[in-house]
Amino acid sequence: MPSDAPTSQPSAKDRRAYFRINVVLPISIQAETDTTEGVLIEKSVNISGGGIGVTVNVAYKPDEILSLTLILPDKVIFKAYAEVLRLEPIPHQVNTYRLHTRFVRMTTQNQELLIRYIIRFQRDHLEKHYSA
Repeated sequence: MPSDAPTSQPSAKDRRAYFRINVVLPISIQAETDTTEGVLIEKSVNISGGGIGVTVNVAYKPDEILSLTLILPDKVIFKAYAEVLRLEPIPHQVNTYRLHTRFVRMTTQNQELLIRYIIRFQRDHLEKHYSA
């Protein structure tokens, strides 16, 4: 193969702008307009600087804006808004869905804070995985 031949590139759908990691965190999810104090429930989340994926029991609608509260390490309270991208029913589990969102209206400062914690989660995971 000639050296100037184009290499196969991942599709835009396969590329991610941010590193994603699965981590267990206390999280509260509610409609943007819901002003009540949300209940924090510890859940496994798939999180990046661009969005979050989590299992839920509420059938949110695409394009709906949600208010999220997360408790990060060191008891840091992180609040953000996220737009529902899609909701996938989980087979054999009634009223259970995989929620896929992207963060919206997030300040650069909050995004950088979140990314620092994601890097910390990644480092901790690698240390546990590769430690003797």
